[in-house]
Amino acid sequence: MLFPACQVSRQACRCLNALKSTKKDCLLPLCATRWASSSTVPRITTHYTIHTRDKDKRWEGVSMERFAEEADVVIVGAGPAGLSAAIRLKQLASEHGKEIRVCLVEKAAQLGGHILSGACLEPRALEELFPDWKERGAPLSTPVTEDKFGILTKSSRIPVPILPGLPMTNHGNYIIRLGHFVSWLGEQAEALGVEIYPGYAAAEVLFHEDGSVKGIATNDVGIQKDGAPKATFERGLELHAKITVFAEGCHGHLAKQLYNTYNLRENCQPQTYGIGLKELWLIDEKKWKPGRVEHTVGWPLDRHTYGGSFLYHLNEGEPLVALGFVIGLDYQNPFLNPFKEFQRWKHHPSVQPTLEGGNRIAYGARALNEGGFQSIPKLTFPGGVLTGCSPGFMNVPKIKGTHTAMKSGMLASEAIFSQLTNENLQSKTIGLYVPEYEDSLKKSWVWKELYAVRNIRPSCHGVLGVYGGMIYTGIFYWILRGMEPWTLKHPGADSAQLKPAKDCTPIEYPKPDGKISFDLLSSVALSGTNHEHDQPPHLTLKDDSVPVNKNLAIYDGPEQRFCPAGVYEYVPVESGEGLRLQINAQNCVHCKTCDIKDPSQNINWVVPEGGGGPAYNGM
Repeated sequence: MLFPACQVSRQACRCLNALKSTKKDCLLPLCATRWASSSTVPRITTHYTIHTRDKDKRWEGVSMERFAEEADVVIVGAGPAGLSAAIRLKQLASEHGKEIRVCLVEKAAQLGGHILSGACLEPRALEELFPDWKERGAPLSTPVTEDKFGILTKSSRIPVPILPGLPMTNHGNYIIRLGHFVSWLGEQAEALGVEIYPGYAAAEVLFHEDGSVKGIATNDVGIQKDGAPKATFERGLELHAKITVFAEGCHGHLAKQLYNTYNLRENCQPQTYGIGLKELWLIDEKKWKPGRVEHTVGWPLDRHTYGGSFLYHLNEGEPLVALGFVIGLDYQNPFLNPFKEFQRWKHHPSVQPTLEGGNRIAYGARALNEGGFQSIPKLTFPGGVLTGCSPGFMNVPKIKGTHTAMKSGMLASEAIFSQLTNENLQSKTIGLYVPEYEDSLKKSWVWKELYAVRNIRPSCHGVLGVYGGMIYTGIFYWILRGMEPWTLKHPGADSAQLKPAKDCTPIEYPKPDGKISFDLLSSVALSGTNHEHDQPPHLTLKDDSVPVNKNLAIYDGPEQRFCPAGVYEYVPVESGEGLRLQINAQNCVHCKTCDIKDPSQNINWVVPEGGGGPAYNGM
């Protein structure tokens, strides 16, 4: 999927070809990132977002000119929200006989390559977008046939009935592989005329002089690991638009900038998150129950650590199951290791028999929004809108956000189309301001759904923890359907919840057996993760001294445990005195957990060269 030659300038085509020529394959070793430094603090961060190039003599004389392209609408992110927005815009343009240029950029090399979810899809938004989705061949081949829920103790499983009307009910839903679904949405979008550019990461928000959003710029390529330009250096491409739709997914790095620029989080609570870890297995056909959905809470987590598991039996011609574990990132013990909690959960007597004799074929991880209604920011600002999991529309007790993300993208497009085609429109800013999107969202079923379950997640912070949340759900949600006259609050940002290591008990995890549970390196290898080795690490530190002086000293270096890909390690300094942080950026699966959970808020995740990252196949 390339830029159509008829719609891109010759200079821009040369720019894109140069960008492509710099993408090189690299292996996935956990190699050291070592920097020589005469200072007492080893240099870790070399990225230009921290060390500006205008003061670096190595950049003198290097052309910083960027080519630019114009579109009506630019969309950042080819997930369910971004693609639904693109499709809806083109549908409306076709219905009204209008020409609208829609450009969509995606950092993954292929659509769906960075997508990871359970996933159990509620098809409500899909039915609105494509009433004929079955005829179009949407990859929804596994309707839910059986729903199971239970509480795990260390050695047993206590079944819990799923009453009609509770959020966990999955009647009418489909077990899907979200990456394949996103790929199918991309095909539908291209057929409608959407220009999709995979492998180009949006690295920067561009602004007009009046402060409104002008568009985005893709990342520069051809930069050495030490921050110096290569002979192949090329500036990114600017994409200008009348309005830009930001659909980056959970904890988007551009959305972070927009929150600060426009103070979008002024009237909402801090977002809170979870980390989801997932594997795909081929199991013994005799144990395969296509259409079965299983969820659990409890062991191996204590009642004050929010989390649980899923195990879905897909029906795709082979005995395939998707299983995973989600842990709320508001956990307090810095010794907790989400990856190892997932691995030991698989040894539970109610889980292990399903996997015995099977073969693990894929692994991945991704952060997810858990803040819900209370944490939704302002969604509109001059020149842009936020959609999908970027602002956070996940229904946490349902463990579903695809349907709400899709609907948000569709509503955004309807409001945008109305302004783009309004011949009498008099905009106060150069970039269009579309407050009608937020108004329509608040009148939609998305808002009603999130409002109804708003208190379930924060109710887990009481004395009874997760079990208190279950009791709350059973009494207040099932009876009152979210109409209680109060709204509970989250405790605060996840990064502020860790206790000092001296106040916590270290957790001893069993060694993996290589059959049911596995080590981290073999797991990351199954994610297909790949980055150009010779580029500045995209896991940047605002201050290179903070990891050792604060995170290690106070919290025993929690980043070496909460990262599900082995990116962060504390290793001996070359002199043999003390430890230093080593960043293995090649291993990053783009989950964003480090940016969220770092207790110092010193880590800032930025995009690597486009196309880098995991290469998920239907995760």
